Amino acid sequence: MHISSNNNTGYKTLFLLFAAIFISSSVAFSQNTNYWQFAPTPPMGWNSWDCFGCSVTEDEVKANADYMAQNLKQYGWEYIIVDIQWYEPKSDLNSRDPYSYPPKLDTNIDEFGRVWPVANKHPSSIDGKGFKPLSDYVHSLGLKFGVHMMRGIPKLAYERNTKIKGTDFTARDIADTSSTCPWNPDMYGVDMTKPGAQEYYNSIFELMASWDVDYVKIDDLSRPYHQSEVTAIRNAIDNCGRPMVFSTSPGATPLTAGPHVSTHANLWRISDDFWDQWRLLKDQFERLDNWSKFCDDGHYPDADMLPLGNIRARSKEGWTRFTTTEQKTMMTTWAIARSPYMMGGHMPNNDQYTLSLLTNEEIIYVNQHSKNGKQLSRNDDLIVWSANDRNSEDIFVALINAQDKSIYDTPAAAWVGPVITRKSDSKIIPFNVNLNGSGKLYLIVEDALDGFACDHADWLDMKLTDSQGNTANLTDLTWHKASTGWGDIGINKSISGNDLLVNGTKYENGIGTHSISIIEYDLPQGKYQSLSGSAALDDGGANQAQTEGASIQCFIYTTIPPTHPEFSSPIIFHFSELGISGKYKIRSLWDKADLGTFSHKFESNVKAHDSHLLRLTKVPE
Repeated sequence: MHISSNNNTGYKTLFLLFAAIFISSSVAFSQNTNYWQFAPTPPMGWNSWDCFGCSVTEDEVKANADYMAQNLKQYGWEYIIVDIQWYEPKSDLNSRDPYSYPPKLDTNIDEFGRVWPVANKHPSSIDGKGFKPLSDYVHSLGLKFGVHMMRGIPKLAYERNTKIKGTDFTARDIADTSSTCPWNPDMYGVDMTKPGAQEYYNSIFELMASWDVDYVKIDDLSRPYHQSEVTAIRNAIDNCGRPMVFSTSPGATPLTAGPHVSTHANLWRISDDFWDQWRLLKDQFERLDNWSKFCDDGHYPDADMLPLGNIRARSKEGWTRFTTTEQKTMMTTWAIARSPYMMGGHMPNNDQYTLSLLTNEEIIYVNQHSKNGKQLSRNDDLIVWSANDRNSEDIFVALINAQDKSIYDTPAAAWVGPVITRKSDSKIIPFNVNLNGSGKLYLIVEDALDGFACDHADWLDMKLTDSQGNTANLTDLTWHKASTGWGDIGINKSISGNDLLVNGTKYENGIGTHSISIIEYDLPQGKYQSLSGSAALDDGGANQAQTEGASIQCFIYTTIPPTHPEFSSPIIFHFSELGISGKYKIRSLWDKADLGTFSHKFESNVKAHDSHLLRLTKVPE
């Protein structure tokens, strides 16, 4: 056994070895939950990922901090979080895809294998200052500062075999080269059975504390759940002497990990990255219900950031694709389930509606001051949640209409493709569609209802044929309008800006897109009789290492495709379900209006994808 010449380190190493044996044979739960006081209410803040991906700059962080201090701080918003790859100079704003990672790592690390911010993104970090100047700026506004990190130790630290601070151990002594993140290339895992492993994590949080960091979001912890490293991070934060909120990512965190994660982290992701698609929001209702028993003061299931306003700020189509109704429903759901409120859009570009969502103090109150939130019922996608007000005898009730009554697979479709997944035998489906001279053409990609991202889709080798047999490439025409669920639609390129690649075969002609997308063309009336080509799942989605996800279904229409009609459904709850009786005054928190006094039950018509959030106050007899 190699014991460091540092006696304290030697004792720590012995302790680690015994702790590792214990962890491997049983589930170790923290007996010290004082850290719950670090986040007595769900954190409220801003995170740079949705709007800037890997490319956020110091000036952009400061601009969002300024906006929060001016417009949101008085409502409880306080955290400013710098997300991923602040230590990689090449994942910068010149990248066509700010959400992708550079093929060759140039990680900025110190002599102890710890990552540091790079000067081309964060110029104030030069001369060994790190994030301290930016942290000081955020703190000067009365706000709190946070950073994103990856689980593990940088691969570059392993390559250089850097020392572990305060020990005689090195990166190669503790790195687990078989443990890597399937979607990010930066790190190797840390083998927590090895001497020096805990000291490495301790050194990271010693550095974070020196920068006055208040919040850490640590990725590649929850899917799969890396219990030993979650425990190590908890220990390292407790050891560093500075309170830091600890957030794990991404999801879905397995429910079986609930007892451990809720006693080690302040918040943990319950889903993969959450974007502005209704079906992703609809999936969160069930997940939040499943996790509700683990939600309490100081530790919260995290339904992810709020993709509101100017998300995808480097994209041509950077505004949220949620309807205003769906945005309201998301805020309602996060409030009643007490999921952290973490704004994802570039806030200086907020419109008045986005600002109104973030400053409704009655909705925020439910998120910050309710307790015992739970789903009361779900019938035909009509959902009722309730929670108690911790400061009074009042009760909150959310009514959510998650119904869908139209889909693209209708008799009006000119072509309906099969569902294609990363497990499908064939990931490319040919078609030959009758156009009959139509003046309209719609190419639609849906996410096949699986609720996962990575749905990189291609429309390949599309040929228009007229009545004389003459052909033309569809890609030579300019579409009338188009939208996609992620990224910028590419001509003869995939959605991520790479070659169109399916099953390892490169295609020169086609359109790269991503679910959910609609591309609309105006065609010369009466000219074209048919359209041939193929719909495919691009390797950019199919080859990502996931258990599920990357599934699409493609549709072609020659008439206006169906949309969700405006319809309402009555949602009812009985007072007996809440364990109450007598008369209650009911107030609509979104409308900030009293609805009257009711007894026994309450019923309201709720539009599809809409929600109501109510406060019930007992009327004295």
